[in-house]
This record gives sequence, C-alpha cells and structure tokens, in this order.
Amino acid sequence: MIRYSLTCDNAHEFEGWFSESADFDHQVETGFLTCPVCHSAAISKLLMAPSVSTARKKDERQTLAMDAMRREALQKLKEAVAVVKANSEDVGTQFPEEARKIHYGEADARGIIGQATVDEAQALLEEGIEIAAIPVLPEDVN
Repeated sequence: MIRYSLTCDNAHEFEGWFSESADFDHQVETGFLTCPVCHSAAISKLLMAPSVSTARKKDERQTLAMDAMRREALQKLKEAVAVVKANSEDVGTQFPEEARKIHYGEADARGIIGQATVDEAQALLEEGIEIAAIPVLPEDVN
C-alpha cells in the first residue's frame, strides 16, 4: 500500500491509501477521489518525505511487539498461578508426603501446593504421581 498526503483545490489536506501509484491516477481521472471536507474532485499530491523502513526501525518494532507480548503472557501466567494458589491448600514442606497420601487414597483428594526438592519431585514423578512446578513470577507484571 502507498500512502499519499493529498490536498484539494480548497487547501484541505488529507491522506489517501492506494494499492499502487496508477490507482491514485485512475481515481483522480474518474472523479472517484474527492475531498472528505468539501467533496472537490480537484485533488493533488503534496510533497512528503519517504517512509524508509530500516533494519533498526524493524528491530525496534519487533522489540516493542515482543515486549508487549511478554507482558501479556506474564500477566496471564500470573493470573493462572493466582487461581491455582486460591484453589489449593499450601502444605509447605510436607508437599511430598501429602501428595503421596492423596495419590494412595490415604487423604482426601484436593489441590495442594508446597515445596519439594528436585529429588523429592523426581521420586513423586517416578511413582506416577502427577505434579507440576508453579513458577515464581516478578511482582511488577501489569
């Protein structure tokens, strides 16, 4: 798409977007293009600086987009962690024992959270007990 700064014979300025330069010419010739203010069909292009996309600009746009995406993803992850915590009992360091009791029917089934060492977590997984780590997230995620 090509963006042109345009003006009419009454000096109203506006923008127009065209698929190609010939598209602008065709619309002016047929009277299809008119001023949005006064509806004059006498339209001409204004001088304008070219919009050059540099690698730096592209990198900046990608960085901004990624930053926004990261913030959004972190916010969703933070919300999910909050839901898990709100619907679980914190059993602290007793997590491996409580997980086993629940798995083997020795305690009521319920959502629990707590701490386990890497070795304890590996042992639970080897026993077929499904567990998942809850990430620690930065507090300043908006």
